[in-house]
Amino acid sequence: MKILVMPKPIAGVSREEMMQHAPAEIQAVWELYKQGVVREFYTRANEAGRVVLMFESASVEAATDALATLPFAQLHLIDFDIIPLAPFFGLEHLSISKS
Repeated sequence: MKILVMPKPIAGVSREEMMQHAPAEIQAVWELYKQGVVREFYTRANEAGRVVLMFESASVEAATDALATLPFAQLHLIDFDIIPLAPFFGLEHLSISKS
């Protein structure tokens, strides 16, 4: 299952506090990448410094468990919007000629 993960800072957490733990966070994300959990990562073009992750996971629960291993999550510095994705079949309903 593909899962879009959008980390979001928790109100009141300073950038300085997050930067203190950034090396450990980066290493932990890299470990999840090597395990095949994190498949892609991006920077948001509309919000500099914000990251978006694409997970490949058996379930939302498994992705949530993996996210809980990240230092930022363990230190309650960030939260996540976790969005499971599915194939889009809506094109079948458009007026496409069927043979």
